[in-house]
Amino acid sequence: MVAPRTAPVWPTTSSPLARVADLPFALSLQRNAGEPLHAQLAAQVRGAVLAGTLPGGAALPGTRTLAAALGVTRGVVADAYATLIADGTLEAAVGRGTRVPPGAARDAPPETDAAPGWLPPVPPLPIDGPVPATGLHFQAGVTGTATLDARAWRQAWAAAARAPVGGDYADPAGESELRAALAAFVGRQRGLGAGAAQVVVTAGTLHALNLIVRALLPPASAVLVENPGYRAARQVLLDAGHTAVPVPVDGDGLVVGPDTPPARLAFVTPSHQFPLGGRMSLPRRLALLAWAQRHDALIVEDDYDGEFRYDAPPLPTLASLAAQTGAAGRVIYLGTLSKVLTPALRTGFLVASPALLPALVRARTLLDFGHALPVQRALSWLLLGGHLDRHMRRARRWHAGVLGALSRELAPLAPQATLGGIQAGLHVCLHLAPGLDAREVTAALARRGVFVSTLESYTFAGPVPNALLLGFGGLNVETARRGAREIVGVVRALSGSDNGADSID
Repeated sequence: MVAPRTAPVWPTTSSPLARVADLPFALSLQRNAGEPLHAQLAAQVRGAVLAGTLPGGAALPGTRTLAAALGVTRGVVADAYATLIADGTLEAAVGRGTRVPPGAARDAPPETDAAPGWLPPVPPLPIDGPVPATGLHFQAGVTGTATLDARAWRQAWAAAARAPVGGDYADPAGESELRAALAAFVGRQRGLGAGAAQVVVTAGTLHALNLIVRALLPPASAVLVENPGYRAARQVLLDAGHTAVPVPVDGDGLVVGPDTPPARLAFVTPSHQFPLGGRMSLPRRLALLAWAQRHDALIVEDDYDGEFRYDAPPLPTLASLAAQTGAAGRVIYLGTLSKVLTPALRTGFLVASPALLPALVRARTLLDFGHALPVQRALSWLLLGGHLDRHMRRARRWHAGVLGALSRELAPLAPQATLGGIQAGLHVCLHLAPGLDAREVTAALARRGVFVSTLESYTFAGPVPNALLLGFGGLNVETARRGAREIVGVVRALSGSDNGADSID
């Protein structure tokens, strides 16, 4: 009788650690790991050499010995050794076997997650963290999706998925169809006349500002910023090595006058100042354009939520006003779909004069070579089909209702607290009387599970306005009312006008 052939002993899904007398560490090969056994063995031996566990001059077991210890064929070990010899981890010589060459091993194991010694400390991000799941949050910079047409949304992405996928990069400035649709959209919504060739698709406001800083500003430039203002934009400028010059803001916007210092650039939010909420008056807009002409400067107009207006006539954008006053080309207009649709899209756009576009497109090319094509095609479908305009009308009604509920609930607080910035946008400021402290009000509200912000982190110089920042874009009428009633209770308790009927504990 012929004895049955004995099959090789392969490692199972997780083989036991193999202790080899000639090795100062254990080996373990996994049969079903999806990686060839010889590659697993080579990686483990290489790691031991680099860590110094196998020092220079150390001898490796013969292929037959190691194969028997691991329960694999001799060919597995031979292939692993050949790989390691080829990359210099091991060396082989007749009569001496396979060894670790001198200098291949480290003197000590490497530090885990070690960073270069010259790397500076990473400063904290000037943005709010994720919103906790509990509590009621008046967070600025967010918007709800309750008015989004879910069917149209799905159809837009289906249309993008059906479009052919090319093997080349897309236009770094954006797809021509989307750029034309955005130019038409900003013309309808904001009265800005611009051609498709003047539009560059971006990944939002900060991305656009990074492009401008990279493409247009000389090193160590001075840039005017609103004070209080958009802290993330200021940080972009500082991180790029520029000087952010704080300029005061009042109810009419940026205070521009004969004493306004020269600068290469001014970053402003004229349609709904962030965070105070005021609208820059026409005289101030004209004064800012005259300042830019006088100092040969550029203006970045951040129109982050200018599509939302409530019972207030629209003021012309700085960009359109510049074209009418002989300052054409001085203003770079920034638009975003973060408030119109959702910040998750990471899509916005800029409108600039033809003279600035080559440098901006070059910077976009070198930074990331353009925007994701499926996202652009989905947005084109929404714009060209009129879905985004219809969504805007629904969203305006929705947010107007939320703001109305918030305003009515807070109205009885006057004169201890009054709302500002209610004509536009998705946030307001609640200005407190001198007898109240914004930080104390914020802390008392947090104890009740209602979260608001002071203006401390948005103020770059001088006294901090005694006010609360109330974002309502992510609220509905009911949550706005509930949060406002808590604010009323705290303000009355702290101002002593509740006659003991409420408690801040």
